[in-house]
Amino acid sequence: MPRMVFVRRRWVPAQNGVSERRAPMRRRFEVFEMHMVIYALIEASTEDEALSTGTAVFERLVGADPYACAVFDYFVTFDDEDTTVAGKARWGDLPIAAAVDSEKGQELLDRGWEATKAEFERNLDKVREALDELSSEEIMRDENLARHAFHQVGAYDGPTIFLYNEHANGIRHREQLDRLLAESEELWIVPADVHF
Repeated sequence: MPRMVFVRRRWVPAQNGVSERRAPMRRRFEVFEMHMVIYALIEASTEDEALSTGTAVFERLVGADPYACAVFDYFVTFDDEDTTVAGKARWGDLPIAAAVDSEKGQELLDRGWEATKAEFERNLDKVREALDELSSEEIMRDENLARHAFHQVGAYDGPTIFLYNEHANGIRHREQLDRLLAESEELWIVPADVHF
């Protein structure tokens, strides 16, 4: 039987020279094999201050804060050189933190917002399809994961939300993001790889 490796959510025969340990890179869309890149928008004056506050946001999202429920299992920021399965090892070289008004910061912000929008629209399409094609009883039974799609459309955090403010609140709509951008004087964006 040939040796098998997990590639793009399915098992395939291993090719000569391809290591099972090498994490595949995925940069266009932000979710891959239960990992995703999320972003904290932080008011800070330096990269170190942004990373410190961003880390506190991510700790809250994984339940390290005693008053917060875990939304994700764990996180890795892009300053971590030790991991071989997350962060830079999975997603490549992203900035540790970037001022939002910089080119790199704007790119991260756009990636986070576009990913949030795409996930919302994908789940909203599933909701519309369920309403058009399923009976109330079928929806109640969660046929075709209809109720899951309803839940994801209304989510305040988790795998469908990619941008968070410094209080670990998910940024769910454009007006909320625009208000944060307008009210902040020194806004930084801090990426992290999270597992869910």
